[in-house]
Amino acid sequence: MGVVNFLGLAFEPMGTGEAVARLGAIPAGAAFSYVVTPNVDHRVRLEREAELWPLYRQAGLILNDSRILARLARFDGIDLPASPGADVVAGLFASVIRPDEPVVIIGGVAGDIETLKAKFGLTDIRWHEPPNPLRPNKAGIAAAAAFIAANPARFHFLCVGSPQQEMVAAAALARGDAVGTALCCGASLEFLTGRVARAPEWISRAGLEWAFRLASQPRRLARRYLIDGPVIFRIWQRSRRTKS
Repeated sequence: MGVVNFLGLAFEPMGTGEAVARLGAIPAGAAFSYVVTPNVDHRVRLEREAELWPLYRQAGLILNDSRILARLARFDGIDLPASPGADVVAGLFASVIRPDEPVVIIGGVAGDIETLKAKFGLTDIRWHEPPNPLRPNKAGIAAAAAFIAANPARFHFLCVGSPQQEMVAAAALARGDAVGTALCCGASLEFLTGRVARAPEWISRAGLEWAFRLASQPRRLARRYLIDGPVIFRIWQRSRRTKS
């Protein structure tokens, strides 16, 4: 299936299982590439901060993380299934990653690392804890990229939030000496380890995971979901007028 262009992003439309299989087929030692999983929040941010577009355009694979984007695309006659990053990450750990292979994690907390080791029998997790805040810290971003290059692995999980994780991935790509596939995966490991509760499946299928997260963390997420998020409809309407 070819690339689907929607709201300025070159998505590859595939479900979670297909995405896991695609990533699992990449051989060890492959040239470095990275995966981004844009959702509504990412696309709205790109509207405000156009300088971030190259971070997405350099990605080797763009997956749709949002059921809301999937529904808007369907109104335009575009089949763009949701392939949530959290589900892709869970699939990789459950069925692709071998217990003895190196796994690189940028971000997260020590408890997550220990839980992953215990849950999946992993024996070679290489963890880097970058400074916070990371986005304005060029040295911190460079250090995270250097850690990726110094620790060859099939998979690197970048868990420092967007756009920090995409900035680290782009910095690693620019080095030219890293190998493997990096996944810009936000809170995926928090969900996988159970440190943060994820919405029940029926809520996710209904496209209401945002409401579940808002109810869980109202002070942190109110602006994202109630003020910034609805801007996506204006972006979508403008794209429809441009096409007509």
